[in-house]
Amino acid sequence: MNIQAFLLEKTIDALISIGAPKDNKIYIRTSNKLHFGDYQINGIMSVAKKMSISTYQLAEKILPLLKLEDIASKVEIAGSGFINIFLNKKWISKQIELILQYEKLFIHSVKPQTIIIDYSAPNIAKQMHIGHLRSTIIGDAISRTLDFLGHNVIRVNHIGDWGTQFGMLIAYIEKIQLKNTSNIMLDDLEIFYRKAKKCYDKDETFAKIARNYVVKLQSGDEYCRKMWRKLVDITMIYNQKIYHRLNVTLTKNDIMGESLYNNMLPNIVNDLISKGLAVKSNGAIVVYLDEFKNKAGNTMGVIIQKKDGGYLYTTTDIACIKYRYEILHADRILYYTDSRQHQHLIQVWDIARKASYIPMNMSLEHHIFGMILGKDGKPFKTRSGTTIKLTDLLDEAIKRASNVIRKKNPNISEKDLQSITQSVGIGAIKYSDLSKNRTTSYIFDWDKMLSFNGNTAPYMQYAYTRISSIFKRANIKPSELIDHVILVNKYEQSLAIRLLQFEEIILSVARKGLPHIMCAYLYDLASLFSSFYEHCPILNSKNDIFKCSRLKLALLTQKTLKIGLDILGIETIEKM
Repeated sequence: MNIQAFLLEKTIDALISIGAPKDNKIYIRTSNKLHFGDYQINGIMSVAKKMSISTYQLAEKILPLLKLEDIASKVEIAGSGFINIFLNKKWISKQIELILQYEKLFIHSVKPQTIIIDYSAPNIAKQMHIGHLRSTIIGDAISRTLDFLGHNVIRVNHIGDWGTQFGMLIAYIEKIQLKNTSNIMLDDLEIFYRKAKKCYDKDETFAKIARNYVVKLQSGDEYCRKMWRKLVDITMIYNQKIYHRLNVTLTKNDIMGESLYNNMLPNIVNDLISKGLAVKSNGAIVVYLDEFKNKAGNTMGVIIQKKDGGYLYTTTDIACIKYRYEILHADRILYYTDSRQHQHLIQVWDIARKASYIPMNMSLEHHIFGMILGKDGKPFKTRSGTTIKLTDLLDEAIKRASNVIRKKNPNISEKDLQSITQSVGIGAIKYSDLSKNRTTSYIFDWDKMLSFNGNTAPYMQYAYTRISSIFKRANIKPSELIDHVILVNKYEQSLAIRLLQFEEIILSVARKGLPHIMCAYLYDLASLFSSFYEHCPILNSKNDIFKCSRLKLALLTQKTLKIGLDILGIETIEKM
């Protein structure tokens, strides 16, 4: 149940009944301290000003109209007019019982939207590196969140599979007279690309051949198309292995490269010209946007077709957004790219709206993320200064996780160690990233991310396995827990209330695109469970009713941790 939404609805109804203005910024927040209750109604001060009465007078007027008899044991006015709400223990217990009956914990389905999430976007002919990590795992966590809520989520891996680089690669493969291309690996392609780029920059004859291959590719030449397809496939087959290791839900069916929109580009340019949005300027086709100014204060022009007839990223992205609305029927589009793309995207959206390719009110969101830094505060790289490849990072994580687990449990079998280290190592990297606010940069720290203390994946995974061990020692199945939940002390009540707030957290993550909100919640939940476990005997309880009640709280905690970690793409394990 979404307690915040329920209390907000009741508060707004009470305000309407006393004639308060409708455009109010009333909100409900969870209380930080027990003596302030479990929830607080905030924003009354601004309403009181509009009504020309004191905040306390307004609070007195709405208090008897809230109709919270079932949900609240006490509602009080505090200070100058804050309203504190103390939840009823019996009501809390009933909600826990209700939630336990449902696989998805009675999370209410939302009105489904078609939501496109654009993330990962690796480079063709290059291995994925640490710079692709945040886009990939943050985008995936939000995709999972929206999936869970019942939205139609379309994952899009927007790759740069068109353009000059393919002409360069085909020309280089021809230059070195490589006959057998069936054994080309991605490592080979990286070397080919570097050498092809040098040739392209220094040798005009080579550059001319490469450009000619681009024209042939765009014209549908059979040989060029075959080579192009091979180069893309080599890259994406390798990347798919990375996605699998990362427990990321992207598949080959989610690839929508720039080539998909190639046939749309001439019509886009002609349409923008016919609508008076694009004009010819110095041989190029340009869209001038009054909203953007250059350093001289002049209106900025966005080129959509070069003098030589070539198209730019902007043209492709305009076609892309048109396709996503008209063909995929998107209601909302989320982009997970770094901040350098922001102005580019804003300009694309502006042109698309002016051309009526998308509705003016369509939700377009650029979910910017910060950088991964080394301990020196600079972009995280190898000691030699090169960019860290993702496959090397994951290998190192598994190696370090193995050492940490072996120290913690020296008697662990090799078989168990191998099955655990993958989940712990990969989970540690992902959780460390997801637990940070995506809008900020953070310092990469192996020791912190693999610690069993604090807001880390190992701490969460251990909390989950500890509950599993409780049920194993109890030798009881969840279906055998027939007595009701009874909340006797503050530790039980605090844990129960936090469990009930799970829906609020999921909706907040979905709305804001911030996975760290989920991480903070899970850490808080695991910490509350630890206090509950310390102060409330479960297996040693002398009262069978209390034992059953506490086992139910433990079971719901485990289920909530499981769903929360699944949403983040973090695997849970039964023993560590």
